[in-house]
Amino acid sequence: MFAFALALAGLVNSPVAAEIVSRSEDAFTLKFQGPTRLGPAGVADAFSEVELWWDPAHSYTGDAANLSLDLAPGGCWCEAMPDGTRFDHGRVVSDVYGEVRLHAPFGPLRSMATRADLIVTWSLADGVVTPTWTFIVEGPGVGALAEPVDGVIGGGFARWIAHMDARAAAL
Repeated sequence: MFAFALALAGLVNSPVAAEIVSRSEDAFTLKFQGPTRLGPAGVADAFSEVELWWDPAHSYTGDAANLSLDLAPGGCWCEAMPDGTRFDHGRVVSDVYGEVRLHAPFGPLRSMATRADLIVTWSLADGVVTPTWTFIVEGPGVGALAEPVDGVIGGGFARWIAHMDARAAAL
């Protein structure tokens, strides 16, 4: 946990880029990118450990330990609810080396979005692994949510980078 706190604190100086790539009344695209010290072979595993890096304030139960992510195609980004049911936040569409695609209509997007695709990619260049999230959302009126969604998803991306860097430091 200490390593995670150190890595999270290091985000202040981390070159993580966040951008609203495009926005209209009925669509927006967000992009987040930044380097990690974790090798490419560990990126997907670190992504699947959502319970260790997602902000519990952006879960229905307030406890990230209730989250899970199965990266197999059709796998669920799920949350165990107090009544024993599981809430489906998103589904894995594909998982190939270097890319995971999810249909993920998080939070208020569930009732508004006709498309909510989170595309997670990572590449290795000059010895540096650079993960990228691209979040494409379409649906009536969703453009007004670009900034708040940018804040939540960007926070998730930054926490994931910190988690990966903490894993790398522990190796």
